[in-house]
Amino acid sequence: MAAGKYTVVTRTAASQAAALAALALLVIAVALPAFASRSLIQDMFFILTMLTLAQFWNLLAGYGGLVSVGQQAFVGLGAYMLFGGAILWGVNPVAGLLLSGVFALLLAIPMAFFAFRLQGAYFAIGTWVVAEVVRLSVAQWKAVGGGTGTSLPRDARDAMWGVEWIEMIFDTRASAARDILAYWLALALAVATIGGIYLFLRTKRGLALAALRDNVEAARSVGVDSARMKWLVFLVAAFGTGIAGGLIFMQNGRISPDSAFSIIDWTAFVIFIVVIGGIGTIEGPIVGVLVFFALQTLLADFGAWYLMVLGGVGIAVMLFSPGGLWGLVSGRTGIELFPIRRRLNRRD
Repeated sequence: MAAGKYTVVTRTAASQAAALAALALLVIAVALPAFASRSLIQDMFFILTMLTLAQFWNLLAGYGGLVSVGQQAFVGLGAYMLFGGAILWGVNPVAGLLLSGVFALLLAIPMAFFAFRLQGAYFAIGTWVVAEVVRLSVAQWKAVGGGTGTSLPRDARDAMWGVEWIEMIFDTRASAARDILAYWLALALAVATIGGIYLFLRTKRGLALAALRDNVEAARSVGVDSARMKWLVFLVAAFGTGIAGGLIFMQNGRISPDSAFSIIDWTAFVIFIVVIGGIGTIEGPIVGVLVFFALQTLLADFGAWYLMVLGGVGIAVMLFSPGGLWGLVSGRTGIELFPIRRRLNRRD
């Protein structure tokens, strides 16, 4: 067949419609503080930060085949470096988000050096062990409260870039203005994360990563450098997770080792989001975080039953729809909002 008669495309009609809808939703999301209540802004902040964490874990496990249960190490260290920068060095908390990402990245280097020598379940356990070591080490850092934790200083909260401008524009109190600032930062981070991962997966490196996930030996046989790809994905996920961790606790205003390094909050819930939504897809974590938030809102007052219901839902999805809820929808309809697969289209 004549090569010139065909073109390689990834876009679909559904993805083009989704792009227009996403643009409209983004405009609404940016303007949301102008008409939404403070509680809704806080809920949206939670959804966006959990979505970001889920997308990075999905990049690791769903595309890179690296099932880590130690992501709380990057959340916690990123958060503590933001607090440390503000308390010890006078760094503006907004600028401190860069410190969060950089120090999480620096932690990921020795962590990967150790963990990449392990396979399967041993890799997962190894990442958790490293996270526990980091938690115990940070608990000895007296300058930021040691084992009991500390709060973000008042002068640091008042000096956050953009807060005065938001107070003036929306005629609101400083505390509400900080929530709006944190929400906008979370929105920017979530959009950058989803967009960055999607663009990366459409590159040759993204194809190489998918090949490694599907069959390591086959990918190596066609020249894919598996070690380099694993390092790249692990470091990128650590950097983004560290920034998300810093942002979460910047908005919270208080930190302690137990909360910052909570395996339930920052790893177990994130894994639940990805698994029920659909691992190995960009759409999956988006669906998963909405389901998780709905379940949390409905069941949070039921104590231990809340966690049991989450576990039951997770088991049911894994048994009856291993591809997650989005996999179920996509498998029946063929819809892909973030298409990655290449297709040959015949030119007219």
